[in-house]
Amino acid sequence: MFGLVDCDNFFCSCERVFRPDLARTPIVVLSNNDGCVVARSKEVKAMGVKEGLPYYQMLEQYPHSGIVAFSSNYALYGDMSARVMAVLREAAPEVFQYSIDEAFLALDGMACRDIRRWGVALCRKVEQSTGMPVSLGIAPTKTLAKVASRFAKRYPAYRKCCVIGNEYQRQTALRLLPVGDVWGIGRRMSRALEGCGITTAYDFTQQPQGMIRSKFRLGGEKTWRELRGENVIDIDAVDVVEKKTIVTSRSFPGMLTDIDELRPHIANYAARCAMKLRRQHSVCSMVTVYIMSNRFREDLPQYGNSASHSFMTATDTANEIVGAALSVLDRLYRRGIYYKRAGVMVSGISSADCIQPDLFTYDSEQREKYCAMSKTLDMINRRMGADTVMLAAQQYIDRSDDGKNVKFVNAIHSTMKSPDYTTRLGAFVVG
Repeated sequence: MFGLVDCDNFFCSCERVFRPDLARTPIVVLSNNDGCVVARSKEVKAMGVKEGLPYYQMLEQYPHSGIVAFSSNYALYGDMSARVMAVLREAAPEVFQYSIDEAFLALDGMACRDIRRWGVALCRKVEQSTGMPVSLGIAPTKTLAKVASRFAKRYPAYRKCCVIGNEYQRQTALRLLPVGDVWGIGRRMSRALEGCGITTAYDFTQQPQGMIRSKFRLGGEKTWRELRGENVIDIDAVDVVEKKTIVTSRSFPGMLTDIDELRPHIANYAARCAMKLRRQHSVCSMVTVYIMSNRFREDLPQYGNSASHSFMTATDTANEIVGAALSVLDRLYRRGIYYKRAGVMVSGISSADCIQPDLFTYDSEQREKYCAMSKTLDMINRRMGADTVMLAAQQYIDRSDDGKNVKFVNAIHSTMKSPDYTTRLGAFVVG
């Protein structure tokens, strides 16, 4: 048997742990630069607020709703996730973290007569220990466990734990589940299935195996077999794995036309890509930058382009990746264009233990300095909070009216960010 633990409204629940006064208040969490809604409490979902809705439009469409908005606080969310996973590892034989708010449990070999009672107790223990509400689905396969977790979250009568333990329960659950909500079935596949009159997960399992494989290849066939109760997805395959490409991209709060306004944003995106590389102990051999205008403003000139820079020696240092991204931006930039979105991607990713230095251009002393600086940045920002220390290129220059006084300002806006309650002692200091 397998379990799937899913934190309920994870980002919003993290904010509520230290703000019990907001227990029944509608809450949203915004993307970087406070641009769009990326997380919603159940009260906000009931109002009809859609995920991805721009924040300014939410204010216009729901002016008197009482919704409380928070900027993203990834230091808090990451630490709360680690606390939940720690509780799960104490209770289950094996835990495989799938995402920041989900984990699969391998339950074979557990000495437990009533698995559902154990599941209800586990959900209660996680909430008592961390303050985070979670739902648990238990079933013979990973895909069915995902199905069960949806029902555990949706229906209070399950008391946070739903078990699909026999054929009747399996068929009943699949008949109630839209095919587009099945783990492993994306939008394109869902549209294709619905076009064939297959609307529920049960309808999907009744199709011939050969037809599923011919149309949807091995991935679709694995989902089909899992829904029929056959365990075919290796649990190691759903554990956190290294990424082969890393992308950081955002829409700007407004439209930017000056290259000096664009440069801090590109530097921020590149620095975050470099940080993610170091986090998974990897290096990249190429960095790609793209910029584009606002395609919805047909009254303005349109432009979009991308270009890449290849490293002779693969790297993970912020200095090299940011410097390369800014040089690419210089090649892409055109005057007179109002830019709305940009992004940075690093690719050609390999292990940091297997770097092949270039014979003619590799400077070991310079690289050691860059590596030491990046390691120090990571250490300080991990202890003191994200963006406590950053490269000067990541900030824009704010000059006084007379041009004499200059100050650096963070290009990323997080005006409604909550304190880092679990990682900074100063978060609880008043005054």
